[in-house]
Amino acid sequence: MLTRSQFLILSGILVGCTAGIAGVVLKSLVHYIHYVITYKVHFEDQILFYLIFPFLGIVITTIVVKLFFHGLDKKGIPVILHEIAQNSSNVSSVKMYSQIVQSAITVGLGGSAGLESPIAVTGAAIGSNFAKTYKLDYRERTLLLAAGATAGIASAFNAPIAGMMFAFEILLTGVVFSDFIPLVVAAVCGSLISRILLKEEVLFQFHTRGAFDYHNLPFYLILGVLCGFYARYFLVIARYIEDFFHTLKMSKIQKAMTGGAVLSFLCVLYPPLFGEGYDTIKSFTNGEIKEVIQNSFFSFIGYRDWVIIVFVAVVCLLKAFASSITIQSGGNGGNFAPSLFAGGSLGYVFALLCTQAGIPDIPVTNLILVGMAGVMSGVLYAPLTAIFLIAESSSGYDLFIPLMMVSVISYLMAKWFSPISPDLEKMASQGKIFTREHDRNLLSLLHTLDLLDKDVQVINDKATFDELRHVLENGKRNLIAVLSDDLTLVGIITLDDLRPVLFSKNFDNTLTVATLMKEPKAVIVEDDSVVVVARKFDETGLWHLPVVKNSGRFAGFISKSSVLNSYRQLLQAHSV
Repeated sequence: MLTRSQFLILSGILVGCTAGIAGVVLKSLVHYIHYVITYKVHFEDQILFYLIFPFLGIVITTIVVKLFFHGLDKKGIPVILHEIAQNSSNVSSVKMYSQIVQSAITVGLGGSAGLESPIAVTGAAIGSNFAKTYKLDYRERTLLLAAGATAGIASAFNAPIAGMMFAFEILLTGVVFSDFIPLVVAAVCGSLISRILLKEEVLFQFHTRGAFDYHNLPFYLILGVLCGFYARYFLVIARYIEDFFHTLKMSKIQKAMTGGAVLSFLCVLYPPLFGEGYDTIKSFTNGEIKEVIQNSFFSFIGYRDWVIIVFVAVVCLLKAFASSITIQSGGNGGNFAPSLFAGGSLGYVFALLCTQAGIPDIPVTNLILVGMAGVMSGVLYAPLTAIFLIAESSSGYDLFIPLMMVSVISYLMAKWFSPISPDLEKMASQGKIFTREHDRNLLSLLHTLDLLDKDVQVINDKATFDELRHVLENGKRNLIAVLSDDLTLVGIITLDDLRPVLFSKNFDNTLTVATLMKEPKAVIVEDDSVVVVARKFDETGLWHLPVVKNSGRFAGFISKSSVLNSYRQLLQAHSV
């Protein structure tokens, strides 16, 4: 008979291996699709190649989602954070394979996005459904969900520590855990599966780099600032593209065709925007810049230094557009790879500029690697993940100092612009995901309509005083809701309001409810989060507040005591 700890470790192994295999399948599938369309499908005209496949990738993904997944196209890490906070870490079983299918089509055919977010979502779904199968509680289910995502990231990059940092920095924000051994086990299993099954060219690995020299610290400081500004630029563009496609009055297929056409056009002008872009970064580190430019119009200009700088700089700027268009128009992918690609390109441009300025012995490869960590840190708000990811992928543990400097500078600048990642800002403000405020997280688990008092007293606004007296005689509450004929709340009456009238020497028996009621100081709407409810209690100083539905109809009253009792129960459940 296994103890709880032994069972969780065994579960971590099983979830880690399964999520690792899922990551390998996705990586291999995309690699195979790239191989087929590049070497088996013969395109004499390179322009036609880039015009067709990125367009097809987004359109086919949208069609697949519509036909086979009932139009449920929610994707990305925010979806998992929502499931942790609002759905007790229950992830739909469909996501165990839907993300693989969708992202393989999108990125395999040239979509300018990454596979890591879909891999993480797939792993999270595997862990969650494993926990549901064995009827584990919320804490254990969340732990295995995070273990699956950890294994997925570890398999994608062959970086187990980075996978764990991803879980702690992004997924488990606001969740307190004392047992993290399953995460370690899952990360190791995912990484081993990746190392054993994937070929070297598929792995995210960089072998060519220089040793760290402290004399180069000024370059890293400047690069950190550049990464911070670029990360903000990337996030602003992403928000702009999201809002643009959201406001377009088109069908999903039409949006996919529009986005696919724009992406294909960008890939024709700048081929490095095709796909994840890791091969381009490897070409930068290996000094094979001619292979990067040869299929673009810049090859007709030549390979002069200024041509290379302008080309890579424009690619870096356009990557934010290309990746956002891919994701928002109907494709499936994430910002891991785009942020790494953009960071590597930024580091390369900075190194070339320093070289052109006549500065000797510029560590080009190191600046590329450190730039990758810097932009990723600022885009994902995950400095530890970025630091360990690059350190593990490049065996660059002696680069920890510049990696930490650049990543932290970029991260602090991103936090200065926006305390919460713009990707999560809206959901966080609505209380739909956890933040680092533990009390607020617990309150977000409560739902307004679940806290309604069962026993309420109501009366029509046209009722007489005798009818009001009858309600008082047969009720046990000191609060009465006054409703119109269509059950809309128009006011409230309290016993405190009635006492001066009832005991007045000049009592007027002709008084009506309409003359006695008063407007409530605050009204709670059914969509209000409990965080908002608590704030309204504080602002009014009242012990009871009325609740109305979105239609305007009266729903009941909420008492401060019911909120406090429910919060106390949650606190007890989450403190074991």
